[in-house]
Amino acid sequence: MSQVEFQSGGTRCVATHLEGEGDGAVLGEDGLRPCVVLGHGFGGTVDSGLIPYAERFSAAGLDALAFDYRHFGASDGEPRQLLSIREQLEDWAEAIAFARSLEGVDPERIVLWGSSYAGGHVVAAAVADGRVAAMISQVPAMDGVAAVLNVARYAGPAQLARVIALGLRDQLAALRGRPPVMLAVVGPPGSMAVMTTPDAQPGYEAIAGEHMRNEVAARIMLRAGSYRPGRQADRLPCPMLVQIADRDSVAPPKAAKDAAWRATGRAEVRTYPIGHFDIYVGEPFERAVADQLHFLRRHLSARERSGALEGTSGGGEAGAGVSSASEIGAVMPGTGGPS
Repeated sequence: MSQVEFQSGGTRCVATHLEGEGDGAVLGEDGLRPCVVLGHGFGGTVDSGLIPYAERFSAAGLDALAFDYRHFGASDGEPRQLLSIREQLEDWAEAIAFARSLEGVDPERIVLWGSSYAGGHVVAAAVADGRVAAMISQVPAMDGVAAVLNVARYAGPAQLARVIALGLRDQLAALRGRPPVMLAVVGPPGSMAVMTTPDAQPGYEAIAGEHMRNEVAARIMLRAGSYRPGRQADRLPCPMLVQIADRDSVAPPKAAKDAAWRATGRAEVRTYPIGHFDIYVGEPFERAVADQLHFLRRHLSARERSGALEGTSGGGEAGAGVSSASEIGAVMPGTGGPS
């Protein structure tokens, strides 16, 4: 495991790189390895739940590159905690290019892995890149409109109005050259935060690392509703695994299912009877990463040698214990098409 860095928009981004290990079964005929590029969700950092996934990929013979966005974690960028959708998508593009440049990596077998907010980012990034081999979208936020309506439903319209007002204050501060007006990422029900469901703060704190700060510049709330990456899924250049938490109170499951529906012939869906943050730890993590490795074995190893990742997922048939699962190109029974 090593710390590496690359430039994005003239700013240094810091990443953790793990080389693929094992007996070399996943190597191509040219001796090159696939690489999984990992990015976190809303305000998330590499040290907050990404390394265990990267370690599993590395043990399976794939390189893994987990990066922090500009303004967050170990990466540079001022002001701190500024969540810019445009900049984060640029960071994804630069991370992909950097992964392709790594020694021993097959530039045609790059995988994108995103969780929560980045579960939507990977759709947009894969479409923009056009060459990635596969992508994994875990408990994804696919539709900003659905997310905003969800906040209005559980927190109330008045709370949503207060959050947006704070965003306006922050935007005005930016125009005047003043420091950002911060908004908590998570908080208890009724508090001023982006996510205030009963499970949000405990789930966030369970995975928070040293670099993860419970705040973002509030101006993101003026733009979040218009960001709908799931609507690009019909233009994906690669197979997609969508992992949905049935009890997700943060990222609406229906929006993720709708995105999978749009990715006709390319999406594979797995659902789990858990909440949004549960997937990072314990048995839900084991089940999720097993499904991810099973997916990657089929969609990466087929290009070189079959069975490359068999036996690396930590037990059993991939998907065992999952509440339900679709075949490739289908949507979970009863979901219907996109609304």
